[in-house]
Amino acid sequence: MTRVLLVMFFLSVATGALSQTPPTMLDGQWRGRSDGGSCNAPLDYVITIENGFVDGSAFDTTAHGPVPNLKKAPPPAPTPGLWQIHGVVRNPASFPLLGVASVKAADRREGKFTARSEGGSLVISENSGCRRTARLSR
Repeated sequence: MTRVLLVMFFLSVATGALSQTPPTMLDGQWRGRSDGGSCNAPLDYVITIENGFVDGSAFDTTAHGPVPNLKKAPPPAPTPGLWQIHGVVRNPASFPLLGVASVKAADRREGKFTARSEGGSLVISENSGCRRTARLSR
């Protein structure tokens, strides 16, 4: 009976160790600000990487919602102020990220980003849209 319990204990420890994802060298919390890009709207990034899984956000401090329309013309669409960023670090040298903007109603905006490790920092570049580039540090 003790052998059976001992074998079950070692199997549970081995299974737990195999199910966990190993940490990467990029694990930690990253912060930084991008340039304005072609939109002249910089983003403030806060990204957490844990065991290779990327989760974070980018906030546009210049974004604004609808404003009073004194000329009775159609108002411009509000710009996205908050981006949710997700991805998986497969290769620390360069890996893709997906960003989804929080906008109103059926207007769904997605962005693709490329992240790369450069020295002690993480550089994130937009592949389309405003083409902003950010250098993040821990």
